[in-house]
Amino acid sequence: MHDRGPSTADVTEGSSGIWERLHYDWTDPNRVVLTTTDSNTWGGASGHTYTFTQRSNGTTDVDVVVVREGKNIKGRMLELVVRAVGKRVLANALKNTVKAVETRSAESRTEDVAHGRA
Repeated sequence: MHDRGPSTADVTEGSSGIWERLHYDWTDPNRVVLTTTDSNTWGGASGHTYTFTQRSNGTTDVDVVVVREGKNIKGRMLELVVRAVGKRVLANALKNTVKAVETRSAESRTEDVAHGRA
């Protein structure tokens, strides 16, 4: 993490030789925008936008838009892969993340009850 404010952050992330520096902006509580500011692979308008819509039943819909523009040969090849399988892979990753958050939340509520904090 390079910098962090109340509603923004500047972070470098990556794995397997692919990295990008992202500007996170969550000034709108219903949207998180990640803008790629530097990368060894991604350029142009690359980034992610997460939009949250609360439903009347207490759940939240999450809409994710991922833009990947390769800035070199490696990036353009990965861009083709992301276009081909990215939606399925991202959907599974997001589903696993939501499941982990729900499990952690349930464990926290159980712990609160056990300690008389509920």
